[in-house]
Amino acid sequence: MSKQRAQWSGHLGFILAAAGSAIGLGNLWKFPYITFENNGGAFVLVYLAAIAVVGVPIMVAEVLIGRKSQRNPVGAFRVLVQGKPGGRAWMGVGFLGVMTGFIILSYYCVIAGWTLRYILMAVSGELGALAHHPEALQSFFGEFLANPYQQILCHSLFMGATIGVVFFGVGKGIERTARFLMPILLSILVMLVIYSIWTPGFKQAIGFLFRPNFSELTAGGVLEALGHSFFTLSLGMGTMLTYGSYMRKRDSIPRAALTICVLDTLIAIMACIIMFSIIFSYDFEVTKSSTILFTTVPVVFFQLPGGAVVSALFYLLVAFAALTSTISLLEVVSSYAIDELGWGRRRAALTTGSAIFVFGILSAVSMGGNAALSNINFIGRPSTGGVFGTLDYMASNWFLPVGGLLIALFVGWILTTGETRKELEEGHGTLARLYPVWLFLIRFAAPAAVAAIIVSVLLGAEYQ
Repeated sequence: MSKQRAQWSGHLGFILAAAGSAIGLGNLWKFPYITFENNGGAFVLVYLAAIAVVGVPIMVAEVLIGRKSQRNPVGAFRVLVQGKPGGRAWMGVGFLGVMTGFIILSYYCVIAGWTLRYILMAVSGELGALAHHPEALQSFFGEFLANPYQQILCHSLFMGATIGVVFFGVGKGIERTARFLMPILLSILVMLVIYSIWTPGFKQAIGFLFRPNFSELTAGGVLEALGHSFFTLSLGMGTMLTYGSYMRKRDSIPRAALTICVLDTLIAIMACIIMFSIIFSYDFEVTKSSTILFTTVPVVFFQLPGGAVVSALFYLLVAFAALTSTISLLEVVSSYAIDELGWGRRRAALTTGSAIFVFGILSAVSMGGNAALSNINFIGRPSTGGVFGTLDYMASNWFLPVGGLLIALFVGWILTTGETRKELEEGHGTLARLYPVWLFLIRFAAPAAVAAIIVSVLLGAEYQ
């Protein structure tokens, strides 16, 4: 007899933890960047439609698999495929999710570790001194990336914090941390939005963000909106499946998924207001690279009144958003070790976390500290930025969309309508009339959209 599976204490606990998983660097910089690149308003409307058509249905499907099976990604498919077409081959989807979580966490903690260095610099005044001399800040950041000891130290500190939370379990670790961090994260965001109201570029930012002009929207923009609606919600990497396995039967899956998607989208919009107000106030150059957060953004912050406080709050915000994401990624891998290998919680967290940390050292020292690792590229591509860029390219552009597509196909076509309807109507389900709509989306619309993303990657596009 296996011991009883841990559960969230309630509906709010699951929502905060799952929303924390979804909220990360993709919300705080990726979405503002692609919105700016695609001319604002019309792109935002298409993105919102994509969230409804792609994001919500696949999130519901992934959480459904987790709660119905009460297992980790691999165990979930092993339990649910019995007597189904394709049999145990579907377990490969679960393995793909665990592997993706392992890989993404290994390099995500490297970037997340940079925020710790910048919080310290903001508080000590060092960041302000550098920000008043942009060339000096650029030089510092280049030296910081090329220093393997500092990279490994920051990586180890962030991974240590991640392991520490997962070590204490679902209730005392993950949920308690989410209940503490998420209100702070939202409060910081609100403070920064209020602050942005007083910047010269605020009115222009609002007009740019909420003024739809479909003549400015390209076919590539539509495809990018589809792509980001999928990636922003942490779909295809096993996190929502794993978190769903801790969900109580009396809680509503559709209502929880919708709430998480609304929170994630709201935070992305708030990040746009903050970033666009700064962009239009000081007309700084916008680039896709996340390193702009550590090179250009500090220079702009210290042109604002109270720049020292604003910069400290901003990097604290990024650190908290990153931590809630890294926790969920480690939980995916740890839950596999607990369920499939029979390990205890503490052994699983320490062992899998340590393995991911060691693997992540390759990314940490590939930023310039090791020439050989900096020059490793994905097969068939001219340049992906060494080990770090190669892993990010593989995970973001291949593993995630393939995993999401297979999850949609499995829930839409392999599980019976009786199985999925019953699971979705648990928890005082009041959405029975919407079930045919969801079934259509998960069978046809969502797979077609994700397949389009995969085809676009084959043709050379990237979404992360």
